[in-house]
Amino acid sequence: MQRMGLSIGLKADALEEYKRVHAEVWPEVLDVISRANIRNYSIFLRQPENLLFAYWEYHGSDFAKDAAKMGESPAMRKWWELCDPMQEPLPTRAKGEWWAAMEEVFHLD
Repeated sequence: MQRMGLSIGLKADALEEYKRVHAEVWPEVLDVISRANIRNYSIFLRQPENLLFAYWEYHGSDFAKDAAKMGESPAMRKWWELCDPMQEPLPTRAKGEWWAAMEEVFHLD
């Protein structure tokens, strides 16, 4: 199992809509995430900075392959079309990233 953390900004004018859609995530999207071997998935919001932090545990053996499969899902693509315009990627993210990957520096079970 691999713990993964990512961060991204949230546009101030999208705050309430982002919370609303995440209170009612489509079942098809949840299924795609589960089939991609992602478990224990949470998104946290830090205000007033409007910073989102996502955490999940990846239980597969090839994250790039599973992530690509998620991107092939029509439901997931539609979800991203809904959510991506509300987000503000960090200027320091790596090339090709939308959400900026974070390094794990501590863990306690």
